[in-house]
Amino acid sequence: MATKRKPKFKVRPRDKNVWANEHWRVWRGELRRRPGRPKKSLFAVVAEKLPFDSLRAVERVMKQRGWTRTGVYVAHDSMGTARYVGRGRIFARLRQHRRKNPLVLYYYSFYVVPNKSHEREVETLLIRAAGPLLEFNQRKKRVTISAGSIRDYEAGTKYFQRRRKRRLKK
Repeated sequence: MATKRKPKFKVRPRDKNVWANEHWRVWRGELRRRPGRPKKSLFAVVAEKLPFDSLRAVERVMKQRGWTRTGVYVAHDSMGTARYVGRGRIFARLRQHRRKNPLVLYYYSFYVVPNKSHEREVETLLIRAAGPLLEFNQRKKRVTISAGSIRDYEAGTKYFQRRRKRRLKK
């Protein structure tokens, strides 16, 4: 009989009400390291496919916490496909892309990389991975997507996560 492996770290939500609407809730948390795991992480803060409506709330929390708001960002369409990848001032650039294409861009992701020498490498990796998809395609519009797993990152990484709200019992 196979034994169940323990995950490398625990997920601990911190603020359960960073932002919410009728479909999604965004909260802040931190991945807790298990004993014996490395202390360094490539990312300081990550966010995966958050709704664009939460942009100002997430920026406000990061500013209150004193976290840097520069890094690598990705703007996604309604299917979750990357349409823009860039680096710099995350929230200003995402707002700019959203203003240009409000009907196409639904979600955003960002990665704050403390070591600036790695920031360009992360951006290059994302551009190469998304390559031909970085053009707009008007036929791909759908709201029902699922976010990436925050467990894909190293322990010690701060994160923002979205969850579908539970329906109220009648």
